[in-house]
Amino acid sequence: MRRINDNTVGKQVSNMIEAQTRRTVRPTGVECPYSEDELIVSKTDLKGRITYANSVFLRLAKFPLDELLGAPHSLIRHPDMPRCVFKLLWDTIQAKEEIFAYVLNMAKDGDHYWVFAHVTPTFDANQNIVGYHSNRRKPDAAQIEKVKPLYAALLAEENRHDSRKDGMLRGYDMLVNLLRDKGLDYDEFIFSI
Repeated sequence: MRRINDNTVGKQVSNMIEAQTRRTVRPTGVECPYSEDELIVSKTDLKGRITYANSVFLRLAKFPLDELLGAPHSLIRHPDMPRCVFKLLWDTIQAKEEIFAYVLNMAKDGDHYWVFAHVTPTFDANQNIVGYHSNRRKPDAAQIEKVKPLYAALLAEENRHDSRKDGMLRGYDMLVNLLRDKGLDYDEFIFSI
């Protein structure tokens, strides 16, 4: 697979415009099949723009590589995925820690696929973050059934607010309070599913 280089600014702008207009794609309700032994891999720069995607990622996302390189990873964000989960993800990896999360993604044509993601920062020799790396596997159907009601509740909380930012923050607060009430930290919770 190709890596992005510094001479792709025009393509990056084009891909960002594509990501913005892509919001008009509606979810189809059709799940993209993939096997439990397949590994989805992507890498991004510090701003979340894709610098690498393996063939499994390309197949499931239904994007050609040239449309993905330089595009924001949010290009595959499903509208039923609570934004507060991504806030938690970004806060964690920017703090130089790894995170595991269940994520619902949407392919270019509106089909979807669930993943169990392991996202880590990538460091240089001086321990500065230079990008991010994500490995994703197919989660068990029973795990997804446990996550769906939580994500639906978080999304409903987010959508109750006029401001998208306020909604995301209130959804985040709801998640933090839920974990506190259960007496679990996020990692304990995610691995208990």
